[in-house]
Amino acid sequence: MTILVADDNAFSRELMRELLQASGHTILEAVNGRNALDLIRRGGPDLVFLDLQMPMQDGFSVIRELRNESRFRKLPVVAVTASAMIGDRERAIAAGFDSYIAKPIDLCEVETHVSVFASRA
Repeated sequence: MTILVADDNAFSRELMRELLQASGHTILEAVNGRNALDLIRRGGPDLVFLDLQMPMQDGFSVIRELRNESRFRKLPVVAVTASAMIGDRERAIAAGFDSYIAKPIDLCEVETHVSVFASRA
């Protein structure tokens, strides 16, 4: 499975990359929302972990663009955020994300999300 990890925090990207590569996945990395959109449009990921707060284009803006393009409406995208407040999960799902993970990242939760979306492919 090819997975895009889009996060402006290098440590978060590295943590996700190491975990997911150890499980045999191919990892793409983006440092901001524009970079993430470019990688997605160039053809690639089967699953996206998308930070909500990134420079140039935040996760909410990215998900709006993706869901407006028919070829990406079913692409699984998981919101990832450090500012986990009451109602954030619901807001992310309403915006078009398929799921939501709060930071600090729980590696078991990431693996669970990958398994769930891999079984739907």
